[in-house]
Amino acid sequence: MGFNPLKEKGTPIEKQFRNWEQLNVEPYDKEDVDPYTRTRIILMNGIEIAATLFLHHATRHCSDPEVQRKLAAGRRIEQMQQKIINWLSPGNESALEITIGYEQVAVDLTAWLAKNEPDHYVKEALNYGLLEDFDHLYRFANLLDLRMPGKAEKIVGGYTEIFPGRETKFEHIHPFDSIRKPIDKNSANIQTKLNTMIILAGEQQTMNFYMNNGNSESDRLGRRLYQEIAMIEEEHVTHYGTLLDPTSSMWERLLLCEYMECYMYYSCMKHEVDERIRKIWEECLMDELDHIKIAAELFKKYEKRDPEELIPDDFPKLLKFEPNKEYVREVLKREHDLTSNLTNFEDKFILPKDHRYFKYQDTVNKGVNVPSDEIITKMCKVRNEDYRFESEGPHPIKELQKKETCKIR
Repeated sequence: MGFNPLKEKGTPIEKQFRNWEQLNVEPYDKEDVDPYTRTRIILMNGIEIAATLFLHHATRHCSDPEVQRKLAAGRRIEQMQQKIINWLSPGNESALEITIGYEQVAVDLTAWLAKNEPDHYVKEALNYGLLEDFDHLYRFANLLDLRMPGKAEKIVGGYTEIFPGRETKFEHIHPFDSIRKPIDKNSANIQTKLNTMIILAGEQQTMNFYMNNGNSESDRLGRRLYQEIAMIEEEHVTHYGTLLDPTSSMWERLLLCEYMECYMYYSCMKHEVDERIRKIWEECLMDELDHIKIAAELFKKYEKRDPEELIPDDFPKLLKFEPNKEYVREVLKREHDLTSNLTNFEDKFILPKDHRYFKYQDTVNKGVNVPSDEIITKMCKVRNEDYRFESEGPHPIKELQKKETCKIR
């Protein structure tokens, strides 16, 4: 039998409010947690924050007090869910250690979505962002290795390789070139709709995390590295955000937002290895099963349409965090030199020399040590080599193989 959240019984919303003891959950042990349990927690924190912000936005564009109250009730529960999920992260896990988890989310989430994306253009957009986040993991891992040698490899659990992707210094593009072609709400596959919303929520949370935590770094290089990569995350939020169909109504977006949360909690519940945390995913799913019914009623009232026009009888393939080493290597060999030219992805070496890409590069990188390069230069001075975790052999691009890295800096 399929799983259609519109037809499943959940917890009534009036019974979903928690007390302080229920919110103050026991955090995981950072030395013992499964890496993909951590990634699920990071992603679902971002999903809940995105849902909360959307419901605030919807309330500000609604004049019906009764509907505002329904949105406020749902938003309060989303906030409670977010507190439970985010408080699973322990206080003794540093922002930099958590950052490695964020970038593992970005790599393995984006790779999984790309592998399971039916829309060719959206798949291209996902692959493009994948190589950039893969390089961010490498840069932050080197910063961490200066303080805690080998720690990044332990955090990712050997599931995700760590070596250069599309070098961060080349990722800085003019704002005009971060806009994408939107999907068509009427013809897009439900998997595409889910994928675009999921990746946007994840990248938006990464952007927010770096914006708010980057200045807590104690040394100048760390502060500069967060600052540089935070600017790429701004590009990514625009990059993924403009994939969404801007003609979708607020009520359609609300229904799909709640559907996406049901899909994500169901996926987490099915793949979670920690029984205690699996129960949290199940409880949150039961909450969302009532939220989607409220959204469906609002959709019927204001759109005059049947919600089942949008919601299929069963979930598409469930999202699963898993190693994507071979896929990342294949994309890296094929698309390493791509940049963006308006809505297209093109080899930077074929752009005209007066293209705004080069002008923007000259502006942000000119006359300074680029932080993402500086961290590798420092590693070469301290260790005579950069930090990597290459479980599947040397770098697929000869010029970026480990033995050559310090020589070309």
